[in-house]
Amino acid sequence: MALDQHEAVPRDVRAFAGLCFMGGPMSVNDELPWIAPALELIRGAVRHDVPVLGHCLGGQLMSKAFGGRVGANPVKEIGWGEVRVSDNAVARRWLGELQSFESFHWHGETFSIPPGATRVLENANCANQAFALGRHLGLQCHVEMTPELIGSWLRGGAQEIEESRSSPGVQAPREIERDMERRVAALNEVANRLYDRWTEGLGR
Repeated sequence: MALDQHEAVPRDVRAFAGLCFMGGPMSVNDELPWIAPALELIRGAVRHDVPVLGHCLGGQLMSKAFGGRVGANPVKEIGWGEVRVSDNAVARRWLGELQSFESFHWHGETFSIPPGATRVLENANCANQAFALGRHLGLQCHVEMTPELIGSWLRGGAQEIEESRSSPGVQAPREIERDMERRVAALNEVANRLYDRWTEGLGR
């Protein structure tokens, strides 16, 4: 559902086996008509044990719905960058013995780890790259990327990249595109691991 294009936010989460929220250029702190209903839908999913998965803005929505905060990250991140798997049992349940991987990033804000949740991923530019709360997973980094999606974002976000060149977390388009097929393929393997773990909670 394209909530930013005036599609209605569902009221009853029990109609779904799981909820997945994707990214977007807006902030969860914006006064948009769909933000509050989306937050309530996420809270309803927790009450009814419906798994929720969030990517970037989606992860920020989850954090805010669970009682966390969303605000400016110390640096903007655009492009490729390593993330580390946190050293705890929850992170191991999601990612096994994987220690780190190269992920894609495009964000200026980030979330806090909400009460009761556990940090799963982190890196030097952004302390909270992912958290888990039971069967719910909120991501700041983008594990869902394809070459086509990256190309589209580069075309649409060229001005943002140019205006953010001073950030140590922002790469030039030529660096983002370098060896992209291999980088995306490796990232897809990590995404599949996370998605396989998340889908184990569906339909129970």
